[in-house]
Amino acid sequence: MSEVNSNLHGADRHVRATTPGAQGGLADGALAILRRVPGPLIGLILVFVAFSYLSPYFLTYRNMINIFSQVSEIGIMAVGAALVIIIGGIDLSVGAVVALSLMVNAWLYRDFGVPFVLSSLIGLGVGALVGLINGVLSTYGRIQPFVATLATMSACSGLALFVTNGGPVTGFPDWFTAFASTRILGLPLESLLMVAIYLAVAYWLTFRPTGRALYAIGGSEEVARLSGIDTRRVKVLVYILAGLLAAVAALVLGARLDSAHPTAGASDLLSVIAVVVIGGASLAGGNGGMMGTFIGLLIIGVLRNGMALLNVSPNLQPVVIGIAIIIAVMLDRKPAN
Repeated sequence: MSEVNSNLHGADRHVRATTPGAQGGLADGALAILRRVPGPLIGLILVFVAFSYLSPYFLTYRNMINIFSQVSEIGIMAVGAALVIIIGGIDLSVGAVVALSLMVNAWLYRDFGVPFVLSSLIGLGVGALVGLINGVLSTYGRIQPFVATLATMSACSGLALFVTNGGPVTGFPDWFTAFASTRILGLPLESLLMVAIYLAVAYWLTFRPTGRALYAIGGSEEVARLSGIDTRRVKVLVYILAGLLAAVAALVLGARLDSAHPTAGASDLLSVIAVVVIGGASLAGGNGGMMGTFIGLLIIGVLRNGMALLNVSPNLQPVVIGIAIIIAVMLDRKPAN
């Protein structure tokens, strides 16, 4: 009799487990887990799988290395842009800073015989100086960051053309151009530099009080100020870092091209902002991070690389990237309560 009762109870549990209500509970649980997955990561997986299916050359070791190498300078610029957006600002000058920093570096080296290491340091200083100007204008000058950085973008673009009368500069030292072809454990040195920057900034944002202060400022600058944070100083520091990182990206680009051009980086501004936005950062401030920015960078890099492998017209590629931006942002939207 006990064996019969046990069988009946087992059958009853089986029936309850297969009822629509139980299945609905499992489906709801799966959806809840799926909602926790960042939208940008879903977008990256989708485009990765799509190009792996469409091109036999996509999912190869050589091509994966190429993707990381191709996005190195944009990725470094995106770190600074993400920091600025986290505090609720915007930096439109990053592309122009790349051009000006690289041109000043090359100009001093070629026309004045300044040792290349010193000219490179001066180029980095130019980037930091432009960042300082952006920070001072948008904080102490109380000018909207959009307007302030638009003005410095125009000024930097003009100066980059002025210093060499609009002509490119070539002939960097061999040891410098070798930077772009150097491999460590099979990985490009420029990509390793980019990853190191992401890790260092991620640590700063996560574990250091000054890094956490960026989110407080972006969430509510007045509340952050009342809590004892020197909001002006922190914001100026962020803009300086953004300018400095743009100058670092200029060195990476110069080593790869073995030349400096006054319009270098001008076309990267929208890509940099797209990387940060796709990565989940809010233009209103107070949200974002290095992991999301890195995923956004990979989405842009995979899209560009995959479309090139499929011989998609360069004129259509911005259209596809624009659609990808919209889809990624929509996937990352939280459902209304």
